Amino acid sequence: MSGKVLWTPSAERYDASTMAAFERFVGAKLGLEFEDYNAMWRWSVDDLEAFWNAIWDFFDVRASVRPQKLMVKRQMPDMEWGTGGKLNFTDNILKHAEGREDALALIVQSEIFGRSEMTWGQLRRQVASVAARLRGMGVKEGDRVVAILPNTETAFIACLATASIGAIWSLCAPDMGHVAILDRFQQIEPKVLIAEDGYVHAGKTIDRRDILAQIGAGLPSVQHFVTKAVVGDLPQGHVAWDDLTGDDVPYEGTQVDFEHPLWIVYSSGTTGNPKPIVHGHGGIILESCKHSLHKDITNKDRYCWLTSSGWIMWNNQLGALGQGATVAMYDGAPHHPDLGVVWRFVADEKLTFFGAGAAFFSTCMKAGIKPREEVDLSALRSIGSTGSPLSGDTYDWIYRDVKEDQWLAPISGGTDLAGAFVMGHPGMPVKAGEMQCRALGNAVRAFDAEGNEIFGEVGELVCTEPLPSMPLFFWGDEDGSRLHDSYFDTYPGVWRHGDWISIAEDGSSVIYGRSDATINRKGLRLGSAEIYQAVEGLDEVMDSLVVDLEFLGRESFMPLFVVPAEGVAVDDALKDKINAAIRSQVSARFVPNEIVEVKEVPRTLSGKKLEVPVKKLLLGGDPARVVNRDSMANPGSFDFFVEYAEQRGEG
Repeated sequence: MSGKVLWTPSAERYDASTMAAFERFVGAKLGLEFEDYNAMWRWSVDDLEAFWNAIWDFFDVRASVRPQKLMVKRQMPDMEWGTGGKLNFTDNILKHAEGREDALALIVQSEIFGRSEMTWGQLRRQVASVAARLRGMGVKEGDRVVAILPNTETAFIACLATASIGAIWSLCAPDMGHVAILDRFQQIEPKVLIAEDGYVHAGKTIDRRDILAQIGAGLPSVQHFVTKAVVGDLPQGHVAWDDLTGDDVPYEGTQVDFEHPLWIVYSSGTTGNPKPIVHGHGGIILESCKHSLHKDITNKDRYCWLTSSGWIMWNNQLGALGQGATVAMYDGAPHHPDLGVVWRFVADEKLTFFGAGAAFFSTCMKAGIKPREEVDLSALRSIGSTGSPLSGDTYDWIYRDVKEDQWLAPISGGTDLAGAFVMGHPGMPVKAGEMQCRALGNAVRAFDAEGNEIFGEVGELVCTEPLPSMPLFFWGDEDGSRLHDSYFDTYPGVWRHGDWISIAEDGSSVIYGRSDATINRKGLRLGSAEIYQAVEGLDEVMDSLVVDLEFLGRESFMPLFVVPAEGVAVDDALKDKINAAIRSQVSARFVPNEIVEVKEVPRTLSGKKLEVPVKKLLLGGDPARVVNRDSMANPGSFDFFVEYAEQRGEG
């Protein structure tokens, strides 16, 4: 599993990093010295109390009452953290405004509103004003405030204001269908809904007034509608967003329990209702602080993660803000007017850290763009990636065509824990296709089917110790059965995440895609990511999806669906080329039984391929039950697979 080394940090760079500073802090405070990172990682997962208290102290977490113990109940799924503690998430963001009122907190580039800036002082004043207005609407601790907003400062301000009074935040992206939004918000019965009545994407104005009216009609619990007008007049009975932000009142954060609910986020919801996942104030504060070690984020950084407001990486931006960094929010189509627009933004804003989904980097690579030849990226020090495995050839492209001297630090985790299991390390070499290390405090291991830890081979990604950012509960899951069945039904007392991972003895790892979409050919198991790397490495193929259909008493049947590049025919010559690539890069065992041309690969709203629903459909599942189309980014793409299933007549 050892990829070629693409970059090695200098000793000076590591010594100046937050990770190195934390290691020195632990040495001075606790008298601990570690021979290498793996030794520090083992300490962090063995002595959870000492590790998380060290995170608390190093990052100076603000609380009115510090918990006597952080790790109160060390068992899953009934873990308990920080009993007796009193704090507030927003306090730990806005503390960076103290003495820095004129420093830049936010840069926003929006297709709707253009470019704007906001200082720390302005951010604190607007959060305080909105919080006071929400209190005036009768919002109190535990009430839900929901929003349908793009990735701009409005959503940040509303979230921080909501959290500051102990209410619970939940957000959906404006481009989601009204059924998908209602599937989420109806479960949690919000008191206030904040929305924009339209948005602009790829130069086109989208009027959402009728959709918002349908959503409002479907949420009888909502007592107050707050609207930011973009395309029309303020609806009767609605409150204008701008009216909430102008009061000059002092900021006051309500002190809540360590495990008081902060926000509700949702799983992809590919089948059934989306899971409403509840995270707590204290756990998110600690996990966000620890994240900044693995990303090397400080108040000197200009940080951007290219994300929609419907992805957990939107929440992740608040973690960078929590370190005092300037967060640059990009709200617009990443391909409009061309794929260089985001890279121009990175250059113009002198970003030091830029992250995006793996699909964005892969698309740029396939389009043949070379940012290093087009823009000045001298300020850029670090690149992050997540959402799906980043292929080895994309690693190569980043170092060849983006910037040679910078740190590429992919991460892999999930919405479920608002965090990551495997991450980067600023003092380690970067190897093509590999994650650098297991995250501190995350007892990540690879298990075989019997629950034994394995190294150097593909197994289930599990976490054997509690994390403070794991879900407190699922909203409405009164007996905890849904949460238990989601993570703990395979290995008792151990979190199974649903990804395939291979972990080397040195702690580096490779993610192989979802374990429930595994391919098993003649006894050899494989994650789909390896096939995608081989197939999508061809210039003629823009996208692909593979499923393995196992039928009782018969050999499995594995079709490969491919989206060809424009003007390319999926003929016998291309099929032969695809099969040859799989033979040479993966194994002859994984040559597909059939290669089928499709116009689009079905994807979730967060960009993940819908392998499992397609697999269930082709194994005879009911098309109306195997997928929730309102949770798809491109629901029309599923029609092809329904027709394909009917033609095959399998079941």
